Amino acid sequence: MLERLESIAGLEDDPGAFRCEHPIVTELHRRNPGWRFGRTGLVFDALVQAITGQKVTGSEATAAMRGLRRQFGDPAPGPRVELRLPPDPQRMAESPYWVYHGLHLEKRRADVLRAVAASVERIDRLADAPSSDAAKALLAIPGVGPWTVAKTLAVSHGDADQVEVGDFHLKHMVVHHLTGRSRGSDEEMLELLEPFRPHRGRVTRLLHTLGHEPSFGPRLAPKDITRI
Repeated sequence: MLERLESIAGLEDDPGAFRCEHPIVTELHRRNPGWRFGRTGLVFDALVQAITGQKVTGSEATAAMRGLRRQFGDPAPGPRVELRLPPDPQRMAESPYWVYHGLHLEKRRADVLRAVAASVERIDRLADAPSSDAAKALLAIPGVGPWTVAKTLAVSHGDADQVEVGDFHLKHMVVHHLTGRSRGSDEEMLELLEPFRPHRGRVTRLLHTLGHEPSFGPRLAPKDITRI
């Protein structure tokens, strides 16, 4: 980890290389000069985090990650006894589904997590592959789609071009802030972001600072599946 400290801190990323002519994005970039994409090189850890966030609210994903660390992670070294290490892949792969149910993970996400944990060595070797090759390999895993890949590679590879296609809010937020319209599609979002390549993910992060798109209904309510 010490050897990768500079890449983790984002020092390999050069936000100054990003140039655009869109007035909103240009101003946001000027206001946030220190924002960088860090590259952890930890593909499995980033993939687990992304899988827990599939099709659930942020609070549900947080509860699931907390459960995984509690069940499969050892106490971290040092004085903070409440800190846990990342979940151990061998224990994850060997555990039956019903253990995951008590960790706020339904069978679909649990089966994907068990499968990737069983292939942890192959997945972690993707850290040395170009982001495009790593994306193809991850997409070949059943239960891993474009949204999960984008979430993973933005962290593990520090890829500033990853776009979370399929996200519930992102397409509306991007279309709203770049066009003024309240709703949009993934196709519209990708078309609007195309001129910013290879910094599309950087642009979506900047647009997040402006807030969500207008709300037209109740938000998705979190569910506690451990009570089912």
